[in-house]
Amino acid sequence: MTSTPIPPTLMENIFTPFSSERVGISFEFFPPKSDEMELKLWDAIRQLESLHPQFVSVTYGAGGSTRERTHHTVHRMVQETGLKPAAHLTCVDASRSEVDQVAHDYWDAGVRHIVALRGDPQQGASEYVPHPQGYRYACDLVAGLKRIGDFEISVAAFPEKHPNSASFEADIDYLKQKIDAGATRAITQYFFDVEHYFRFMDRLEKHGISIPVVPGILPVGNFAQVKKFSAMCGAAIPVWLEKLFEGLDHDPIKRNGVAISVATSQCRELVRAGATHLHFYTINRADLTAATCHMLGVRAR
Repeated sequence: MTSTPIPPTLMENIFTPFSSERVGISFEFFPPKSDEMELKLWDAIRQLESLHPQFVSVTYGAGGSTRERTHHTVHRMVQETGLKPAAHLTCVDASRSEVDQVAHDYWDAGVRHIVALRGDPQQGASEYVPHPQGYRYACDLVAGLKRIGDFEISVAAFPEKHPNSASFEADIDYLKQKIDAGATRAITQYFFDVEHYFRFMDRLEKHGISIPVVPGILPVGNFAQVKKFSAMCGAAIPVWLEKLFEGLDHDPIKRNGVAISVATSQCRELVRAGATHLHFYTINRADLTAATCHMLGVRAR
């Protein structure tokens, strides 16, 4: 007599870990502004390195304000870790020759992945103004990088539309220009309602865009700070999320628990719908991202 297999329980369906072969991960860090922040950054890098991400990106500050620290962090990653850094490079406040020299330096250091961005407005400016001798926009930067070397190039995508774009159609047309120039992957701005990502992917499919579009995940460590930043970058804060963090400003233990729960739920919904890669905005702290990855089954090897 053969026994009938017992179907998985609801809890098994919810909590069964993902395999690393099925879902890739990557992390974003920002360069430190002080020696103390440098120690915090490298503590996070060492902890998350053991999760074997496909790559890690290192940002520029607003207006290119942390350019030298970004270069230093990327070079140190190459020399001291087994990570594959993806260096952010922007068009802000630099001539083409200056940007090209940075790209050549990265290539010579063994960096083969660039996150090419237009960049935020210069410090103190309300609107972005291209450098008169520089790359004007990200699509121009992508084309310039491809002339220098066969870089893997990631670019930004915005499920809720870039705040400066006139429409979703204009936003997607601009993404197509970056792809036509040589971009091979898009990484999205973070979002909290996964329906924004699903609708965005439907729009891209209708426009014939087929490169990988990696969803950006932000585990919320400081809700007040995230709410303020989201207002500037155009990421909507759902009412349900605000209610979850209500009253937790001075309760970091509960706040972290909520952050991990929300991020884990987002990731599971995205993977169930077909996402094969998740990009975590770490804010240079390992705990929330590492705990979320643990819940997903992505663990140190």
